[in-house]
Amino acid sequence: MKTNIMESDLYCNQCREEVPHVIRYINHEISSIMCQKCGRELEVDVDIMNELYGEVYNRITTKPSRITKEYKHNHSDFFFSLPTRVISKPYRLMKDMHETQKVIRRYKK
Repeated sequence: MKTNIMESDLYCNQCREEVPHVIRYINHEISSIMCQKCGRELEVDVDIMNELYGEVYNRITTKPSRITKEYKHNHSDFFFSLPTRVISKPYRLMKDMHETQKVIRRYKK
């Protein structure tokens, strides 16, 4: 699950002018917009579990085509990197799971 932060000048109803705002995204969905001048924040209700399930489903269903594409692109690099990737996969999965849990905990607060 990916979180991104972007800054943009938007019109604030409370400040009555265009001022810098911080926009937070969860998987390309806006989760909150906060005015940097007055601190007013608009939170958007994102179904966090639906976002997670969609991401996992997409990763699982596209894996065969991604592997095939990588294999066709360069056979030798694919076979050379395969043992390392297989060994490091459990670590990468745990790291990804930990990051996802942090996003879910942060969002549910």
